[in-house]
Amino acid sequence: MPPEAIQLANMACQACTGSAERLSGSDLERYVAEVPKWSVIEASRIERTFTFADFKSALEFVNRVGELAELAQHHPDIHLAYGKVRVELWTHKVNGLSVNDFILAAKIDRI
Repeated sequence: MPPEAIQLANMACQACTGSAERLSGSDLERYVAEVPKWSVIEASRIERTFTFADFKSALEFVNRVGELAELAQHHPDIHLAYGKVRVELWTHKVNGLSVNDFILAAKIDRI
């Protein structure tokens, strides 16, 4: 994990308001570089697929991500299949990516 991502993982998500900023340009590129295992989709969300040996392990991961998301009050879309979990992040209030998405991604990477 890059040092910047470790810093992100130690940050707390901030409550989003209508004034939250959508990341773009060099700001977006900087945060993308901090969570290199995540893919940017249409510059409006990030996602990562995690693989597991079986359904039970994947479900346990989903539960841990859910607990983390609830603590952060920033909730991803989580897609569970046998041995695979895809996590999608974006900030609904800005209809795109915010710093919170990258904070939660870095925290998920720690799991």
